[in-house]
Amino acid sequence: MFDQLHLLDKELFLFINGNYSDFFDTVMYWLSDKLIWIPFYIALALVLLKTFNKQFFFMIFFIGILIALSDQLSVLIKETVQRPRPCHEDAIKEFVHLVKDRCGGKFGFISSHAANVFALATFLYLACNARLGWIKFVVFPWAIAVSYSRIYLGAHYPLDIIGGWFLGIVLGIIIYYFYMAVAQSRRGPIKYY
Repeated sequence: MFDQLHLLDKELFLFINGNYSDFFDTVMYWLSDKLIWIPFYIALALVLLKTFNKQFFFMIFFIGILIALSDQLSVLIKETVQRPRPCHEDAIKEFVHLVKDRCGGKFGFISSHAANVFALATFLYLACNARLGWIKFVVFPWAIAVSYSRIYLGAHYPLDIIGGWFLGIVLGIIIYYFYMAVAQSRRGPIKYY
């Protein structure tokens, strides 16, 4: 069964990665770039500051913990599992379409990009949905787009992305409940100003 799953994963990867164009090469390259999202992060921070006021820095502290955990755990899993990225796997690397000849590190399971964006999206959804119901329509499409770009660019198999989603969602939930427990024990219920 594992062999069939691995074969399906490779076939899906080759289908997604093999359907490329110059236009989408550019779009996916920038979707995957961390620096391009700085204005997005600033806009989110301003919305959170306006919405949560005094709780803002407390929330940012927990988001920092969340991203650090997600990033480091995903790297630890990569180093433990040691599944090669598609662009490093001898059996298919000649068929992998790379943009700007960028592949990434040797191992791909699980995707740190996918883990990090889904950790943040999950946390923000849980922490903000009561006050900012629209936030799910922003953070989850963003997280999916970034994740998809990693397959398109040849850096990850689909299962690398799904593994990243799973880790990110679990950590987002755990840190959210930790955040709420600490906030309520120190300051009472979270208040919206």
